[in-house]
Amino acid sequence: MAKWTPKHEAPEPLEGPIVATITGGTILWFVLFLVQVPFYGWFDDRDLTWWVWTCLAGAGLGLIGIWYVRGRDAALKRHAAEEAAAQNAAQSGAQTAAPAAEGTAEQAADGRQTPAEGAGA
Repeated sequence: MAKWTPKHEAPEPLEGPIVATITGGTILWFVLFLVQVPFYGWFDDRDLTWWVWTCLAGAGLGLIGIWYVRGRDAALKRHAAEEAAAQNAAQSGAQTAAPAAEGTAEQAADGRQTPAEGAGA
C-alpha cells in the first residue's frame, strides 16, 4: 500500500477571539446546567440525569479552557512584543552603525587613522 502524501500544505490555523469564544461556550454550558437543575426530578424519572451532569462538566472544563487560552493569548502577545523589540533594536543598531562606518571611510580617504588603528600602532 502506498504512503499517502498531501498534495498541498495545510492552511494556517484561524486566529480569532479565542478567549471570548471559550468564555461564551462556558457560560452557555453553565446556563444550560442552571436551566435543567429545577427539572432534576423529571430527568431522574427517565434516567437522563447525565444531561444535567454533562452541562456541569462542560462548564467545569470550560473554566479550564478559559485558563488555558488566556495563558496562550498572553504568551502570543509576549512573543510578538519580544520580536518587535528585537526588530527595533536590530534596525536602530544598523542605523547607528552606518554613520560610524561612513566616518571611518571618510577618515581613510583623508589618510587619517581611526582611534582603534591609532591605539594598535
